Amino acid sequence: MGAREEKLDMQGAAERADGILDDVLTEIDPNVHWVHGPTTTGSCTVTRRRSVMTIVSAQRRGSLLGVVDRFWRRAGYRISAVNNDVVAPAVYAKTQDGFQVTLIVSAQGQVHFDVDSPCVRRSEVADSATPATAYLDPEAQLIPRPDIHSDFWSAGASEAAGGGV
Repeated sequence: MGAREEKLDMQGAAERADGILDDVLTEIDPNVHWVHGPTTTGSCTVTRRRSVMTIVSAQRRGSLLGVVDRFWRRAGYRISAVNNDVVAPAVYAKTQDGFQVTLIVSAQGQVHFDVDSPCVRRSEVADSATPATAYLDPEAQLIPRPDIHSDFWSAGASEAAGGGV
């Protein structure tokens, strides 16, 4: 890639990924609560993840994807794919500096954001400095299903789908 990527190390890429995630999650209004997913590293890449703990009903998923899609386009990201599946929709995009960004809704309705860096210089990677907006038990082996009700985002969610208050 360009000179900027060649100078960037994995920690810098992780910080850039955090900024991308911060920006999109700040754009969502009303806000959603989220937790950090695992950070993973490859030989020259880093991936940051966040999972939304706010219940997003099936009726509101399209609205959420639309907010994110429009924000990413305004930010100059190139939308590379959109999966309009009713159960597990997704939006995939690429930033101008080569970061891959993804919003995917799992089969149980949980919204996940991932940011994958381009190849950068190898380095240690610290945990994200951005505080999560929802609680996750430090002993948790897996991220639980969403359990935070929102009058807007959870509208129409059934008890069986985890939509209870």
